Amino acid sequence: MSRLNRCLSVRDFEREARRILPRCVEGYVCGGTEDGASLDESVRALRDIGFRPRGLRVVDQRSSQVELFGQTYAMPVGFAPTGFSAIVMHECDLALARAAQDAEIPFIISGASSVPLERLQEATGKRCWYQAYLPGNVDRIGKLIARLRQAEIPVLAVTIDTCVGANRENLQKLAFTVPFKMSSSVVLDGMRHPRWSVNVFMRTLLGSGVPRFANLYEEIGPPITQDPPNGFRGERDKLSWEHIRWIRENWPGKLVLKGVMHAEDARLAADAGVDGVIVSNHGGRQLDGCISPLQALPDVVAAVPAGLPVMVDGGFRRGSDVLKAVALGASMVFTGRPQLFGAAVGGNAGIRKVAEIFRSEISTNMALLGCRTLADVTPDLIAPVRAACAA
Repeated sequence: MSRLNRCLSVRDFEREARRILPRCVEGYVCGGTEDGASLDESVRALRDIGFRPRGLRVVDQRSSQVELFGQTYAMPVGFAPTGFSAIVMHECDLALARAAQDAEIPFIISGASSVPLERLQEATGKRCWYQAYLPGNVDRIGKLIARLRQAEIPVLAVTIDTCVGANRENLQKLAFTVPFKMSSSVVLDGMRHPRWSVNVFMRTLLGSGVPRFANLYEEIGPPITQDPPNGFRGERDKLSWEHIRWIRENWPGKLVLKGVMHAEDARLAADAGVDGVIVSNHGGRQLDGCISPLQALPDVVAAVPAGLPVMVDGGFRRGSDVLKAVALGASMVFTGRPQLFGAAVGGNAGIRKVAEIFRSEISTNMALLGCRTLADVTPDLIAPVRAACAA
């Protein structure tokens, strides 16, 4: 049986991917920051919520479709932005975008991606969202916005939780740096993982050369082995609410803030005129010791006006996880690592299978909950596991 056929769940894909990827790549994809507390909490919090299913409901005709920003998506799952995905699969950004289009789900281009956003837009009928790492500099923001408008990006998601780089001790130990630097330990790591070296490293170098910072600023930047102009994180620590209000005045498309974990930030976002927020702790890769996005979700939902979409990412590995977030008010759940696991194990087919696993699990669990549509997935169908056991 092939690796792909053996993978029946996202966890299966993760186990296979960890065996395939070099340690430095695995560390980047799978790891968190410092002690990994934020990453662990994102996953653990999902286990603290249980279902209260209803029976004897007619569920033979089910739909997991969701409407968001004028588009109909097949399920409340989207592909979150994943920077440097080229180290997992050759032209991974393009494969992710196409798989998302085929699955009829949203895909967010990462500002730290290597396939030019114009090419991704062309390949998907101009439906990709774009996630920005913005400096606190109106002139530089304006130049990037001009590029996004030219490419007809419909949704701009501004990340607000990366004012500085996190303390990624695990990557320091593995000699993984941004910009990427070759070292003897990295070379030896690649030699120990020949499948990755041939299918990803060599194929990328021979096909298109060293990946570039293609979408960070207003123009395609240098190779990922060099620091981009103004630095990779230059002036991000100057980004403020004033810049968000300026963007709202100058950006005609949908505007989303990603990285909202506090109810007051959600209220400020609504006041600034954003069209939605994404509750996120950056996959446990920024501030360690955060509560999980799932724990923050109810307060954020309560803080924004009715009808303002609240989305979430972080730790979602099952269709049942997604439905728990929907019950708590999420309009969309974004995944990051799962599709990278799929890419590492099975390339295009692996990414598509991960999307299909989520779709199938959501459909099955909706039936078992007694739900025909996502509108039926309501708060009364979930309860804290510990409180329920105590009662």
